[in-house]
Amino acid sequence: MVEASPIEHLGPTRLDALVALEPTRSHDILACELAQEDARVFGIGGNERLIGYATVARLPFEAELQAILVAEPYRRQGVARCLLEAVIVQARDWERERLLLEVRAGNVAALALYRRLGFVQDGRRSRYYPPMGAGSSREDALLMSLPLG
Repeated sequence: MVEASPIEHLGPTRLDALVALEPTRSHDILACELAQEDARVFGIGGNERLIGYATVARLPFEAELQAILVAEPYRRQGVARCLLEAVIVQARDWERERLLLEVRAGNVAALALYRRLGFVQDGRRSRYYPPMGAGSSREDALLMSLPLG
């Protein structure tokens, strides 16, 4: 686990660090997420550089984990768990009934984390995700939720 790196609520001033961590999403989309009133973006890392982030959106009765990413060298060190715990606290602070997420069916590490924290599978979207690379096929999305009551 990366010590001395508290979870922070990211605001617009951290856009460049977020873009550097998440180059697959557009600058404009990330800027919108940072500015939304009904969303929170949490980050972990140093002053200039983020090593992970998570975005949660407030819905009418639920909250949804919209994104979570940890930089490759910092995976399997508890970073994602810390970020997800911050998301859960935020969803409870918003007094939501459940926290929702979707995950690639083949993402074994993420599924193990979600299950350890009490998420259960609610459904499946067949062939939802595009292929990850050459020679791969579309992948199912698993729909999961965590009751917050």
